[in-house]
Amino acid sequence: MNWFTRVRNSLGFGEEKKSTEKDLWIKCKSCQEMLFVAEFEENLNVCPRCEHHGRIGADRRLEILLDPGFDLLPQPQVTEDPLKFKDSKKYTERLKAARASNPHEDAFVVGSGTINSHPAVVGVQDFGFMGGSMGMAVGMAFCAGAERALTRKAAYVVVTAAGGARMQEGILSLMQMPRATVMTRRLKAAGLPYIVVLTDPTTGGVTASYAMLGDIHIAEPNALIGFAGQRVIQDTIREQLPEGFQRAEYLHKHGMVDMVVPRKELKATLANVLDYLTPQAAA
Repeated sequence: MNWFTRVRNSLGFGEEKKSTEKDLWIKCKSCQEMLFVAEFEENLNVCPRCEHHGRIGADRRLEILLDPGFDLLPQPQVTEDPLKFKDSKKYTERLKAARASNPHEDAFVVGSGTINSHPAVVGVQDFGFMGGSMGMAVGMAFCAGAERALTRKAAYVVVTAAGGARMQEGILSLMQMPRATVMTRRLKAAGLPYIVVLTDPTTGGVTASYAMLGDIHIAEPNALIGFAGQRVIQDTIREQLPEGFQRAEYLHKHGMVDMVVPRKELKATLANVLDYLTPQAAA
């Protein structure tokens, strides 16, 4: 290493260049175009070239949907690693790694506030935390959000993004499906709207429970929505699946989704739905 290189590295020029390149650009996963990160984020993580809807974190999602001044519900406390599960890593190590790269303790975050002045509680599943997998903490957080909606007599909006149940918690993870289902029935009995926003991807046990129990189902464009994977289905029925199978537009065409709404229009659409379902709130 020559003198010039040593001086440049000691001053951090090389690191600054790498950091700048990483921070300034992002490649669209659909059209492969290079985009300015600032432009991409300003456009709500939607590609301005092809309209591909990128995945988005829980905090940003709440900021987009709720009016300023909303409250975050505390994360529920649950028994961690009840089965002492270990595969290639201990479950506790996987949780530690997930928390190190995320601002929250688990994959489901609940905000309580308003959507264009309509009272609402919004629960968001974050795919960035262990694939949004549904464990006891997710089930407890979902139920806590429903309880807050019942207390406030407000609508409950849930934004789903999950790879299914969390295998490290076994049957305890699967038990969150009926628990969440009971809470959706309580909302219905109280006459409160339960609205589901399906984002990419929504699969597995989440799809088999609270993701498909809404009064209204809204999906983001081209979101993957289904229970089993396409290859599993195709190998089982031994038939070629139609183009766009398990995508939002296909489900909308076949009556599984009520509407497909771009992210920019989602808050206004939710406000219109709430205005229709809870007209007294607009009075």
